Amino acid sequence: MKITIDERPEATGIEVTIVCRKTDQQVLNIVARLRIFDRKVTGSADGGTYVVNAADILYVESVDKRTFFYTTDKVYETTLRLYEMEERLEGCDFLRVAKGCVVNFRRIASLRPEMNGRLVATMDNGDQIVISRQYAPDVRHKLGML
Repeated sequence: MKITIDERPEATGIEVTIVCRKTDQQVLNIVARLRIFDRKVTGSADGGTYVVNAADILYVESVDKRTFFYTTDKVYETTLRLYEMEERLEGCDFLRVAKGCVVNFRRIASLRPEMNGRLVATMDNGDQIVISRQYAPDVRHKLGML
């Protein structure tokens, strides 16, 4: 892979161009990693509203009709529904792993198979997320295990 940086004083922002023979999984992974840097979401915690980078989100969970997202050290509540958060994070390597949970695939530290075809994902902060049987094939496919 060749990386070229072209500094232009007249540039008003950052523009990334990917030149490739064919769009393959490696190219898609690069695009997903780039997109996550530009996405932000808002959430409430400790009586305040915060803007959080999508890259800092470990997972998003819906509990009792309320939606929360988790970073390494804080839990935020959002007014968005789970499917709305999933749409907002689309293209950023977030993956639905259960009816009420979406995880940041890049923040999974390890995966362990469990009984009944489920998987357990350990996030890089130590939290464990159960991946249901219904969504386990998607995770295996993403890992190239199918």
